[in-house]
Amino acid sequence: MTKGNPFPALLRAFFQEWLAEQRGASVHTIRSYRDTWRLLLRFIAERKGGGVVRIALVDVSAAEVRAFLNHTELERGSTIGTRNCRLAAIRSFFSFVAGKNPEYVAQCAEILTVPLKRESVSAPCYLEPEEVEAILVQPDRSTIEGMRDHVLLSFLYNSGARIQEALDLCPNAIRFDAPYCARLYGKGRKERICPLWPETVTLLRKLLERQPRKPDERIFVNRYGEPLGASGVRFKLTAYVAEAAKSLPSLRSKTVTPHSFRHATAVHLVAAGVDITVIRSWLGHVSLDTTNHYAQANLETKRKALEKVGVPAASNGPPSWKRNASLMEWLDTL
Repeated sequence: MTKGNPFPALLRAFFQEWLAEQRGASVHTIRSYRDTWRLLLRFIAERKGGGVVRIALVDVSAAEVRAFLNHTELERGSTIGTRNCRLAAIRSFFSFVAGKNPEYVAQCAEILTVPLKRESVSAPCYLEPEEVEAILVQPDRSTIEGMRDHVLLSFLYNSGARIQEALDLCPNAIRFDAPYCARLYGKGRKERICPLWPETVTLLRKLLERQPRKPDERIFVNRYGEPLGASGVRFKLTAYVAEAAKSLPSLRSKTVTPHSFRHATAVHLVAAGVDITVIRSWLGHVSLDTTNHYAQANLETKRKALEKVGVPAASNGPPSWKRNASLMEWLDTL
């Protein structure tokens, strides 16, 4: 970049000093922010010409940020959630710049006013118990890869873990003696303990007997002994779901991802009558509102609640709104 351009130094300081040292951001957060800036810089370079090396801080204007966000959503096909994550990474950088270099406050303030985009919150798509079972029987457990996939999917359903939380699991994070449990590290490096079924612990123990790992090594690895990636899990899961759908057609209308097992865990806990605050702790949610979505999603729970209420008794009298003429006259005046 050109001499005297503070942008490279500011971006390096943001990642190295602010995110890593002062904020103590997780590796996943740093990588997410890194990906955002890679995409943004390439986008601006293509629009302005001259390559990334010629980009100055003033080139990253609010107009360019808005154009990038629209490009992310409309041309790259990203979700509104991804769009908002990209904006959060950009906002965080300009909040840092505003405090470090006050001469750029006006530019920073303009970018910080770029709003997040609201999206409708739909009920999460979850798997019924029979659908989970149909998927779990698909991996060929006679092979090491099939056994690994079966154990991983079983662990996801038992723990309600996010996919990366499960892939980061090491033997020293599991209690193999009763009471069985696993220690997971979620968003913001928050630690939580999840209880495990004896059957899940048995599966994990057998996998480690067949494919030994050191206490601090990840359990789920690929054929080369390297940590398994989330994209590889999604690819294998898609094949298992397609095969399971042949015997269970309801799966054909569902988009099943590793996160679907987390949804299934939550909804089935709600159906079993587990307190919603316990489920929040189980899943590692910050807000109880997030957990409440699962209570709303379970149709069977709603049906049982409706049965408890019962049908209202019929009345022979006129409705109350017909009896109170003065109220109706008042409403007419509004």
